[in-house]
Amino acid sequence: MVSCMDLSAEVQTALEHGAAIVALESTIITHGMPYPTNVETALTVEADVRGQGAAPATIAVLDGRLKVGLTADEIERLACDRAAVKTSRRDLASLIAKRGTGGTTVAATMICARLAGIRIFATGGIGGVHRNAQQTFDISADLEELARTPVAVVCAGVKSVLDLVLTQEYLETKGVPVLGFRSDDWPAFYKRHTGLSVDTRIETEAEAANILRVAFADLNFAQGVVIMNPIEEAFALPGDFIDQAIAAALEQTAAAGIRGKAVTPYLLERLEELTGGASLTANTALVRHNAQVAARIALEYARMA
Repeated sequence: MVSCMDLSAEVQTALEHGAAIVALESTIITHGMPYPTNVETALTVEADVRGQGAAPATIAVLDGRLKVGLTADEIERLACDRAAVKTSRRDLASLIAKRGTGGTTVAATMICARLAGIRIFATGGIGGVHRNAQQTFDISADLEELARTPVAVVCAGVKSVLDLVLTQEYLETKGVPVLGFRSDDWPAFYKRHTGLSVDTRIETEAEAANILRVAFADLNFAQGVVIMNPIEEAFALPGDFIDQAIAAALEQTAAAGIRGKAVTPYLLERLEELTGGASLTANTALVRHNAQVAARIALEYARMA
């Protein structure tokens, strides 16, 4: 373990006993949801993971320390810290050196999970290639991290506000396997179907864990694996409804001149307003569903170790 990392007692015990652990990101706390929904969701998701028999490891940077496993008080503090940095790979070293505080993105969470020895990670949706990237070159660091960090990411697909076709091409070029959990095509966060095909359909958590075992243990692959788990039907938003809201949100984002890592948080805020809160309800539901599936995969993976 690296010198700047602290493991919670729960995570430390799970690692020592080879038990199931699920890494959880923290930008959903700092930048993804409003207070107090962010705290409530974070604590509920941790309870969901424990309810499946695995240990949750919410990851963040607090006062220059990589925290793998947060207390309820630390989650509350993070949720209320308006100065918390949205932390990706490029931010980690300087944030730690300056003893700063930040919520970890998918990319940063993958790095910390690997350093701690955790292979399974649950999030809402991964970043991707932004629309009009041909002009802006705006591509999420999540994709590059997936290309070089051997952690499995259970998600509800790529965020709907992104360019899904270009994101699919990027992952294919980088050799990142995309598995569909009981699905043949990519979901897109709020939507269950997009018409884009996954690389492999899987039906059970044991099947997913076995693929991860082969990838990480037998083949020693350096890249990650994406496991796309569609939002449950009851919480999915109608395609036309969410597409119109996204189009309006993108127009507002462009008009406001928002760029870089501020784009996604800004878009999510606009979507919540434009959908009357429906997008936030869907977001909460899909994060919980992903955590539950990830915990069951982690249990199977631990049994195979």
